[in-house]
Amino acid sequence: MDKEIKYEDCRGWAARDPSGKLSPYDFIRRAPCSDDVSLKITHCGVCYADIVWARNKFGDAKYPLVPGHEIVGVVKEIGSDVNNFKVGDLVAVGTFVESCRDCEYCIERNEILCSEHPIYTFNGLDKYGMITKGGYSGHIVVSERFCYKIPEGYPPAKAAPLLCAGITVYTPMIRHKMNQPGKSLGVIGLGGLGHLAVKFGKAFGLHVTVFSTSASKKKEALELLRADKFVLSSDEQEMKSLVNTLDFIIDVASGDHPFDPYLALLKACGVLVLVGAPSEVCLRPTSLLMGAKSISGTLTGGTKHTQEMLEFCAARKIYPEIEVIDIQYINEAHERLINRDVKYRFVIDIENSLK
Repeated sequence: MDKEIKYEDCRGWAARDPSGKLSPYDFIRRAPCSDDVSLKITHCGVCYADIVWARNKFGDAKYPLVPGHEIVGVVKEIGSDVNNFKVGDLVAVGTFVESCRDCEYCIERNEILCSEHPIYTFNGLDKYGMITKGGYSGHIVVSERFCYKIPEGYPPAKAAPLLCAGITVYTPMIRHKMNQPGKSLGVIGLGGLGHLAVKFGKAFGLHVTVFSTSASKKKEALELLRADKFVLSSDEQEMKSLVNTLDFIIDVASGDHPFDPYLALLKACGVLVLVGAPSEVCLRPTSLLMGAKSISGTLTGGTKHTQEMLEFCAARKIYPEIEVIDIQYINEAHERLINRDVKYRFVIDIENSLK
């Protein structure tokens, strides 16, 4: 048991109020305890959750707030009891940094479902009584349990989005057995999460159909992401032609949209997984009852699936499509993300731009 917690200086960018505007901010982090890994952050992905909490959309923002939970860096120091990492390793940190470790979900390494709630990477309260601060910063200290090895040769900048966008779609695909070659998958929405759902689906050997409200996404879906089919969701005839043809659907759209037309596309016993966050979910009971169909929800994944996903992406050469930016551009990047003007994930070059 560590007797005394020491602290060290850290530079980051933080929001100070619900405007969400970010600017340089100096703060302290704890120095590594016996089971901790300290990593120099090289890259951090930009997630819409960063904007949600920076602008206090849920009313629980703890200012100054340092966002960022798609973190990649190099180990610079380890605690005396750390066994799985060494100085110089390329590692990652995701959406949470602690859990109770004792409940049935933590024992299964599915900590995101922790009975006592996981401690999130930013805007949480850690066991030392400090507000957690995320990856828009120079370094971070976490328990080795919540640190992941990035396979050798995988590009650090491209690894960052896997820690939230990637694991958020990978987890339900594994849970619902969407890794069966020859099965059919529909993906609703083609943003940061949707484009990775397409990539995973193709890697699993699925027949992938992309649904979008924007015809401009067709070329990207078919040529860049190599989806098998693109459907404009407003095209009623084409939608009707796909009734009872899909085994699975992943819905990453956060805007309000109807669900009955998509549930009609599922085969009997098909599953629609909701990953996005529309303001409400409205559907007719018969859309589920007829055909014994299911609708499921998910947030992200635990440590087991996260490490597994990183290794899968390295082995299958699955790389997110990213736009690398300097930290000084982050406020403009947030505005562009709100306007869906990114293909498909911003990644901050922390190492070369944070001064």
